[in-house]
Amino acid sequence: MRLRLGSALTLVCLSAVFSFTWYAARSGNEGTGLDVYQSQFLELHQRLLFAEKENQKRSHELNRVLNEIKKVVGERSNVSTNVTDAAKWKMLGVTNRLPVHLTNIQYYLPHLQEHEDGIYPNVVIGQGRTGVSLVMGIPTVRREKQTYLMNTLNSLFYEMSAKQKNDCVIVIFVAEVDTEYVNSIAENIRSSFPDEVLSGALEVVSPPASYYPRLSNLKETFGDSKDRVRWRTKQNLDYSFLMLYAQPKGTFYLQLEDDIIAKPDYIQIIKDFAEQHSSNDWMILEFSQLGFIGKLFRSRDLPLIVEFFLMFYKDKPIDWLLDHLLWVKVCNPERDAKHCERQKAYLRISYKPSLFQHVGIHSSLAGKIQNLKDKDFGKNQLFKAHINPPAAVSTSLKVFQQFTLEKAYKGVEYFWAFAPMAGDYILFSFFQPLKIERYLFKSGNIEHPGDKLFNTTVEVLPADETVLQPAKENAQDFKRTEDGYLQIGAFENGIADGIISPSIGKIHALRLSIHSSSPMWVLLSESISNLCLRPQSCLLVMLVKSVGVDTGTSAMELTRVLNHSAAES
Repeated sequence: MRLRLGSALTLVCLSAVFSFTWYAARSGNEGTGLDVYQSQFLELHQRLLFAEKENQKRSHELNRVLNEIKKVVGERSNVSTNVTDAAKWKMLGVTNRLPVHLTNIQYYLPHLQEHEDGIYPNVVIGQGRTGVSLVMGIPTVRREKQTYLMNTLNSLFYEMSAKQKNDCVIVIFVAEVDTEYVNSIAENIRSSFPDEVLSGALEVVSPPASYYPRLSNLKETFGDSKDRVRWRTKQNLDYSFLMLYAQPKGTFYLQLEDDIIAKPDYIQIIKDFAEQHSSNDWMILEFSQLGFIGKLFRSRDLPLIVEFFLMFYKDKPIDWLLDHLLWVKVCNPERDAKHCERQKAYLRISYKPSLFQHVGIHSSLAGKIQNLKDKDFGKNQLFKAHINPPAAVSTSLKVFQQFTLEKAYKGVEYFWAFAPMAGDYILFSFFQPLKIERYLFKSGNIEHPGDKLFNTTVEVLPADETVLQPAKENAQDFKRTEDGYLQIGAFENGIADGIISPSIGKIHALRLSIHSSSPMWVLLSESISNLCLRPQSCLLVMLVKSVGVDTGTSAMELTRVLNHSAAES
């Protein structure tokens, strides 16, 4: 109660200051009015600085409280927990009151005074991971026409190293109160990313219905329709909830959206850029020029940022509010706009080229089409070209448009094919038997990261039929197919990479055999044999370093050596 009275008194004082400033500006005594204005502006600036320090202090208190909660939860259970149920909080011996600095929310969302549990999330999927370097927040809502969330997650996890996965958390905030819909999204994520869910790298949360105030009596501003004003207002509340949930989990918070793709190695680039500016007093590092995409914050700054958003959540879109916050912190109203922009540039630092591209066409606002593209993103490398040894290539897969296996093998294009069926194959038949030391096949690419090969084995046909006889002494035991191929490897997470045992000798052919049907297309993006199948499934094949060829050997030299080996056979 004392905190509420203190905060209320502060608001009354600030209102009086603004009223007095206005009155002074209207008075006939221009000199006296200006002095009063400057005096009151300086006083307001000091109050804002004090409020910022208090928010930082309370942020640390919140972090300590939530860590204690997670510690208790972790001791009680190793499975996902729904923390909305007040009875469970009571069972854990935790009060259902808001953490100290969150009490201010009730001034901006007064309905929460009667719904104190409205700030606690429903943790649908989560292992309570904290202490990471990077937390990525992705809000998502039901879309009428098309959903992009799974492709976004595939892109974010594409080629992410195990070390990076252990030092980050991606929080999916399903901003809906329909439990059935929220659970359907969670199950889809659980089945598509089981390892990431189990490790704690991926979480799914949703808000309680009591979090949202009534949004039916909003003032229409800036020429926006009632539906658009309601949409952007709810969006501000969604971002605020997500940021507060993510704040105690890591050092940095990266704001993303559910319809983007990311450039390879984006995490390392962000880390390096943040380290370069570790001594700077920045508030935002930008990795995309569009809206609220790719904005990196220090987690300790989030409480202040969220409080500013909540003050004006009914008034303007989130990216406008963020710019206004920078203005309040560094702009001098007595200087011109150019000076203000220069000052804001110290707080908002951009990285180029952009690391994230917006790919969604159908907005989460019903009926809105948006073809927004970040011009600083550039073009993605969708495949790698290699010079491969002479071979006849064939496949039972149905090829999509011009993305043929022949073009992929020659390094002209990637290979793309429609969804595979059990029994489908991709075959490379060499004109002369070759002795191959290593193989590498990659499926999917940055724009279609889900178009991978699943449950697919790598098989070779030895030129020496005696290899197919019962295993020789010191020879590796391979599983043999009915038509004489040896299984030497398999795809894991869309990649097949391995060494071919010298005991196999020269081979006539190499085959990729698909053992189960898949709803995804197939895309081969690299191959010394270079391949790619259709827009929903991409395969990359990289056939070989030949025996006796140094890793630094050029593709032309590699081809010469392979052809020479074939001639000798």
